[in-house]
Amino acid sequence: MKFPWKVFKTTLLLLLLSHSLASVPSEDQPGDSYSHGQSCLGCVVLVSVIEQLAEVHNSSVQVAMERLCSYLPEKLFLKTSCYFLVQTFGSDIIKLLGEAMKADVVCYALEFCKRDAVQPQCHLFPLPQEAWESALEKARQVLRRSSTMKYLRSGRNICSLPFLAKICQKIELSIKKAVPFKDVDSDKHSVFPTLRGYHWRGRDCNDSDKTVYPGRRPDNWDIHQDSNCNGIWGIDPKDGIPYEKKFCEGSQPRGIILLGDSAGAHFHIPPEWLTASQMSVKSFLNLPSALTDELNWPQLSGVTGFLDSTSGIEENSIYRRLRKRNHCNHRDYQSISKNGASSRNLKNFIESLSRNQASDHPAIVLYAMIGNDVCNSKADTVPEMTTPEQMYANVMQTLTHLNSHLPSGSHVILYGLPDGTFLWDSLHNRYHPLGQLNKDVTYAQFFSFLRCLQLNPCNGWMSSNKTLRTLTSERAEQLSNTLKKIATTKTFANFDLFYLDFAFHEIIEDWQKRGGQPWQLIEPVDGFHPNEVASLLQANRVWEKIQLQWPHVLGKENPFNSQIEEVFGDQGGH
Repeated sequence: MKFPWKVFKTTLLLLLLSHSLASVPSEDQPGDSYSHGQSCLGCVVLVSVIEQLAEVHNSSVQVAMERLCSYLPEKLFLKTSCYFLVQTFGSDIIKLLGEAMKADVVCYALEFCKRDAVQPQCHLFPLPQEAWESALEKARQVLRRSSTMKYLRSGRNICSLPFLAKICQKIELSIKKAVPFKDVDSDKHSVFPTLRGYHWRGRDCNDSDKTVYPGRRPDNWDIHQDSNCNGIWGIDPKDGIPYEKKFCEGSQPRGIILLGDSAGAHFHIPPEWLTASQMSVKSFLNLPSALTDELNWPQLSGVTGFLDSTSGIEENSIYRRLRKRNHCNHRDYQSISKNGASSRNLKNFIESLSRNQASDHPAIVLYAMIGNDVCNSKADTVPEMTTPEQMYANVMQTLTHLNSHLPSGSHVILYGLPDGTFLWDSLHNRYHPLGQLNKDVTYAQFFSFLRCLQLNPCNGWMSSNKTLRTLTSERAEQLSNTLKKIATTKTFANFDLFYLDFAFHEIIEDWQKRGGQPWQLIEPVDGFHPNEVASLLQANRVWEKIQLQWPHVLGKENPFNSQIEEVFGDQGGH
């Protein structure tokens, strides 16, 4: 069967987007109902934005759709795909919104949202049950002769085509295994920023030589080339001493590695993507990069971030502090983190960690699976939580793996789980970005909609049930105590082991002293993840506690930092 080129481009885009939205662990995804839930959520969000754009600009729905497409960049076929979707579904959306139907009714009529024995009827906007049924029947009558419905029911899957199967498989494997999509020499470092490239781990400085990568010990003091990509190489003509030897020998270089989930990777959907009154061409400039990073922004995260903060606060990531302390640590960072990661499924992608015991510098490893061992999308959420016994076995398996891969002299810090009751307490009666224009969608309604679609990332904490929220926090405390027990009773040959509480109440107190409110520390679109400010404030707390309790973990301050800057400038940047 022959498919239009526009369909191909649109489907590849949706493939990336669907993986980006998959914040539930893959082993927990309930099959077709999960993918239907994603389709439903995407449709409701998109139709809501179109409706609000028309309202804000006092325009027709057709003009609003074209306005939205005009905002999108050309990269990744975003603008082209948008116009294709408008061409395909626009006339039906215009008819339905013209009948004053809400976005969720529109999406059920278009069959992006489905109701069956497994998936109940879900709605985001308030509407009495009797009005809902009549509105839905009316919508179906409007679409009775629609050619769009035939297209939707065809069940086409572009990735099943032979000439596209390989690229689809490679994208999926890159995301699943958390390794760079573009890595010529297969050393797990890349010259490409996204698709698990140098946004996630130090940029390769020679992608045709697998012995050259960030974090390794210098080859022959890097007389002829920069083998560890820290930007320091060659010989000082004044005395004939290699720069790497002069500036880095004895300075105790070390890298920072995060074993984390979407919070550690800094999952972030900018609210201006959903807020009609704030949308512009500028709003979407970073959309291609975000999609190819699975809607994560590790380059701005609290652990491995290397870019200046966009939030305006002075605090820096742990990596930037390590680099400031010793410029020989330049580019030695790895974010081995994944949406939906937990102690249960870390084994599926921990092999993406790049460290060689024989040839690499030691590393500081921060184990920060802070949510998904108690958070899941299941209706009966408590039985699906990790038990203390399972946590113990999972973490010991991870530590055994690290002991066989980390160079001697490394350090591992186990990070406890937070008390997530602050999520509901801070947000439930506030308006979600989709509901701010007309004051019609609170976070309580948004959480309920996600739960109905089996997409709520944390049914335990993002729930109106206070007893359930308390039970979830109790389990989180039990798992933290398990981590603490491991840290205080187990020893390993190649690293020492520590434990830190995730004391989010300290972050809230710090922020309130600066005049802020707790809700300002939470990602506004998903209502679940700590935002950039919270991530950096937490990094600051972690750094201070390490400096106070275990200062040897951070290594010495390099007295040659100013000379490194004088000779090598920014050391090639990031």
